Amino acid sequence: MLRTVVCVSGGGTNLQAILDAVDNGTITNTEIVAVISNNPGAKALERAANHNIPGICMSPKDYADRETFNEAFTQKMCELAPDLIVLAGFLVKIPEQMTAKFSGKIVNIHPSLIPAFCGVGYYGLKVHEEALKRGVKVTGATVHFVNEGMDEGPIIAQKAVMVEDNDTPEILQRRVMEQAEWILLPKAIDDIANNRLILKDGHVYQA
Repeated sequence: MLRTVVCVSGGGTNLQAILDAVDNGTITNTEIVAVISNNPGAKALERAANHNIPGICMSPKDYADRETFNEAFTQKMCELAPDLIVLAGFLVKIPEQMTAKFSGKIVNIHPSLIPAFCGVGYYGLKVHEEALKRGVKVTGATVHFVNEGMDEGPIIAQKAVMVEDNDTPEILQRRVMEQAEWILLPKAIDDIANNRLILKDGHVYQA
């Protein structure tokens, strides 16, 4: 069983996609052992409770400084001892000591085709606003391993989504979720759980 911790800041739609995929057998050999959020009001914590999964709130705001939070966050993750950490809309930068400790065991979903519209400041609706402002005809989503950079880790999978003429950021966001994010992330987890995907020497290999 792949012990998995999911980190999420908001509504948890990607978390729900993961939970549904576990329930319907799309994701196998996987147990969600905890959900961590930096937001005490996150609907993701409610979704976790509905599945009898422990929900943990840890916010940098609750600590004297970022270094103290980073140490506490890393310690908590070590206590949970996951085989995989999934960032599903998590708006807190992962501490370098955690990326080092769990190297090759952290994956993230990003709502664009990296390297487009990624990096510092590109998250949530902002990504889709910028895509529409730039006038791109194709966008999508990317699942990648996490390293010490921001959206810089090795890419696992990408899926393209067409931009339509009358799109608003909200409409485009929903389409990217439905046509890309909710498909890519569960598949990546299942591939990792069943040894069909590995990270070696900074490269992703599909078995």
